[in-house]
Amino acid sequence: MENQNQEPQHNGSNALSFLTGVLVGGLAGAATMLLLAPQSGQKTRDQIQNKGIELRDQATETVEDAMTQVRRTAQQITGDVHKKAEDLQQRGQDMFDEQRERLSTFVERRNKDIKIPA
Repeated sequence: MENQNQEPQHNGSNALSFLTGVLVGGLAGAATMLLLAPQSGQKTRDQIQNKGIELRDQATETVEDAMTQVRRTAQQITGDVHKKAEDLQQRGQDMFDEQRERLSTFVERRNKDIKIPA
């Protein structure tokens, strides 16, 4: 059970690390492109703008994927918690019924052993 609780945190951390890597990599690539570009300034600016748009779209997609995964995991955990709560409630009810039956049996035996005069 402990591993299940830790896994979503680990997956969220992976998504955040990936997103950070995409952003840092994109910025490093853009800076390198600026420094090494053998073309006109306008063409370089257009490429940077296009790359920025592409990186934004990738980042948005990564965040959406991470959020979808977090929602799915949260729904699964919620379902598991509800199931366990129902199981515990049923066990409690079973224990209550068993003790009530024992008490009834005890009272019946006690009443048979004690004869009440009429």
